[in-house]
Amino acid sequence: MSSEVDLEVYYEKQNEKEESAPPEGSVSSEEPPMEEWSSLILQIPEENIKIINYRKGLYDPGSGEICTNYIPMSSSSIFRHPYYNYPAIVDPGVKEALLDPEPLIIYPEDGQDLYLSLCKESGLTPISSFHRQLLENKINLRYYGVQQKAFRAIALSLKSNTYVNILDLTDNWIEKDGCLHLGEMLGENCTLTVLNLCGCRIGPEGAKRLFMYLHKNSTLCELNLSKNQLFDEGVEYLAEIIIRGSGVRNIDLSHNSLTDATVINLAEAFEINNKLTHLNLSWNLLKSANPIFDLCCKLQENENFLALDLSWNTYGGKQVAKSISVLLKNPSFIHLNLSNNNFDSQVINIIVKALRGKSHLLTLDMSSNPLTSTDAYNLLEPMLRPRVKLQKLKLDNIAVTSEFLTLREEVLQLECRKNAEITYGDVIRKTIHKTVDLRDTVLNRIDYLCRTKFKKDKVDIALIVLTLYKLDPKPMDTRPFLRALRDLGLPLEDDLANQLTKLFAGPIRPKTTTVNLAAMVDFFKRKWPDRKLPPTPPPSPPPEPVKKGHKKGLKKKK
Repeated sequence: MSSEVDLEVYYEKQNEKEESAPPEGSVSSEEPPMEEWSSLILQIPEENIKIINYRKGLYDPGSGEICTNYIPMSSSSIFRHPYYNYPAIVDPGVKEALLDPEPLIIYPEDGQDLYLSLCKESGLTPISSFHRQLLENKINLRYYGVQQKAFRAIALSLKSNTYVNILDLTDNWIEKDGCLHLGEMLGENCTLTVLNLCGCRIGPEGAKRLFMYLHKNSTLCELNLSKNQLFDEGVEYLAEIIIRGSGVRNIDLSHNSLTDATVINLAEAFEINNKLTHLNLSWNLLKSANPIFDLCCKLQENENFLALDLSWNTYGGKQVAKSISVLLKNPSFIHLNLSNNNFDSQVINIIVKALRGKSHLLTLDMSSNPLTSTDAYNLLEPMLRPRVKLQKLKLDNIAVTSEFLTLREEVLQLECRKNAEITYGDVIRKTIHKTVDLRDTVLNRIDYLCRTKFKKDKVDIALIVLTLYKLDPKPMDTRPFLRALRDLGLPLEDDLANQLTKLFAGPIRPKTTTVNLAAMVDFFKRKWPDRKLPPTPPPSPPPEPVKKGHKKGLKKKK
């Protein structure tokens, strides 16, 4: 019965649909209900093998990002839809780092353990000598060839070190990063007094980073920056730090190709902060008088200034000498090096006058300047006065006379000059020069040629001239004279022949020159007295006249 009822219900529904359906060729204006929309029917795909394994714990999707193949919308819609965007990154450990930080490691102040830890962190081999010297007064890494990465570890380990007072990094190339770390170290270190960076080639940019915190350091006293290619730009950064209150007192700026602009910058800096005791500006390109005058005026006001080195520049002239004389008025100034410049006698007179005044100078080096022996004597003469404090006078490569040596002995015998040091160059001796007769030299040359070149012909210049003189003692024309020498076996070269005829020249004739045979013979007799012509045989007696009778007798006998 149930099956028959179901069939009847099914047929009734089919009839209702057929009645309600529009005729063929017509379009219905009614829309089907939402339940019958085919676009809402989602066909669920079969489950992927990765999803099945993931539910079983046999598969790890990795980042957790949703693959676009499993999302029923376009890829452009994914970024616009707030619910289908990629999930946030998994927490990499920020929460643990904030809530459970690692315990802070506190290293000893000597920096040894910190240095080893930094080397391990950077993958560097520790420098055993540096590690050992962290407990000593001086760290010596001269010519070591330190790697650029190692300067960070070196600087950080010295920040809080209380043992090291001297750091020597001579001829280790330091780039910008290394200068930055050393500069930060100088801003915090409180025991370092000497820093030697000679030959490190830091350049202007490295100097900018090195001097960044130097004004905060109150213990550093000596700074060696020679051979660092600083130029004027690098020293300008140093001048700014001096103005801001740097306490460095001994500065070496030699071999940096500095010009007069550097002198101007330093003079302006010393006008504000003038605590310097030693300044080395040697081996640079300094020459102008006005900048050095301003610098000397500022240093003359400094009661602590002791030494100035201006050697191996091109200074010279009265204006520079006046600048030096101004500096010599400073009672604390005791060392001055002016060697290898262009100072002459005018400069010496001004310096000598300043030495005789109120100068307290102990050392003066004027070596290798264009000075005369008189200038050297004038520089030494003030040392005879006890009130002149000068103890070391260096005049290397300057020629002196015997009078200078005598004065030097007198100075060294004084009670106040027992430990004095006076150096000098060559000694000019007064020698008596023998007069050289060129006639003697030329005739020796000709006689040598006669004995060597014309040996086979047995030619003698003296005998040839004596023969010509015997034939005609009057002055002889030059050309016939040379022709006669050539005919007699003595052909002379043009230069030698011209010298001989000029040395024994006779009276000048209108069209030709002559040779004075009489003067030549006289010189030969004094030079070679043993050379003479063979004696002339006596003339044969005239034949006796033959008598006539005697001739007839002879004929008869025949």
